[in-house]
Amino acid sequence: MRARLPTIFILVTVMLDAMGIGLILPVMPDLIQEVRGAGLANAALWGGVLSTTFAVMQFGFGPVIGNLSDRFGRRPVLLISLAVMAADYVVMALAGTIWLLLIGRIVGGITAATHATAMAFMSDIQPRDKRGQGFGLISAAFGMGFVLGPAIGGWLGDVGTRAPFYAAAALAALNFAFGYFILPETLPPEKRRAFAWRRANPFGALMNLRHLPGQLRLIVVTFLYTLSFNVYPAVWAYFTQAQFQWDTRMVGISLTVYGLSLAVVQAGLIRLVLARLGERRTVILGFGFAIVSYVWLTVLTNGWVVLALIPVSAFAAMATPALQALMSRDTPDDAQGELQGVLSSVNALAMILSPMLMTGVFYAFTAKTAPIYLPGAPFAASLVLAVVALWLFLGRRRIRA
Repeated sequence: MRARLPTIFILVTVMLDAMGIGLILPVMPDLIQEVRGAGLANAALWGGVLSTTFAVMQFGFGPVIGNLSDRFGRRPVLLISLAVMAADYVVMALAGTIWLLLIGRIVGGITAATHATAMAFMSDIQPRDKRGQGFGLISAAFGMGFVLGPAIGGWLGDVGTRAPFYAAAALAALNFAFGYFILPETLPPEKRRAFAWRRANPFGALMNLRHLPGQLRLIVVTFLYTLSFNVYPAVWAYFTQAQFQWDTRMVGISLTVYGLSLAVVQAGLIRLVLARLGERRTVILGFGFAIVSYVWLTVLTNGWVVLALIPVSAFAAMATPALQALMSRDTPDDAQGELQGVLSSVNALAMILSPMLMTGVFYAFTAKTAPIYLPGAPFAASLVLAVVALWLFLGRRRIRA
């Protein structure tokens, strides 16, 4: 059992990280309104700023944190990050101004960049032929945390707006204590290397786009689709409060249903659909589910119908792995790592841009100065992005079925 403790620790760490993110999602609209003394539209705009700040820090510091773990070892980087994360959640729980929340998101984004260290840790403790399974366990742990987090956060939100932040801080502190006594160092001194800024450049992978000219169209399709799909974490809590007057518990339940639906799609359904339809038709099917969902979410005013529609929205996630499979199939073996690096950077860029875009649209159509009141407007924007992406995809020639 003791030999398995490092694996258990890293999986618990990833799960608690995801839970911490999910815990605070349902209460962010109420917390921002509380500290700003403003309405929901203004809170959404600031929510976009906070989410973008978090994503920028995670994108920028991911390679830095990863390289620091190569220099000093995995254990100190992970433990310091967990301690800082716990303190950060406490600061956010006590925050009385939007600027303290912004500082909290800056620090939170930096500590969230330890996902790369978690992957490196798993590489250290798994044999080469078992690493794929280890990475799969990390993805499953993240998914489990994101399913549990919103449900618990929504329930705690009924206790108080700050309660989920204290809960997230307690989880990080417990994880730090567990790791301090259990976590071994997995990178011996002889395998460490000096820190180099050139390896810590987050834009390095994007520069490799010029080496993949044949994949540029599908990479653009992936970017547009990811940009549209990120409408859910960007505005869901604000949209459902404005359109259906949902409280934090209901927002948490809906996000949990969404997380469970995504898990079903990603864990099993996608393999069955790909085997039956092939990559190209699976991409088109995923786009179809996305477009239908965006149309309905733009205009629906019945919250129970939307709750039933959530699994349909999750089915749209089938398009992304099918797109990746298409690109991987048409890329030489010696360029696969390069392709995955580019895709990782493109996805990160979409996650940076989407919150500001979607909350900006939400503000434009829910503020007092809005030409028409339409809380579902961000989904109309996502609809446009998805249609353009599908048009680009269908325009690609010589895609084998």
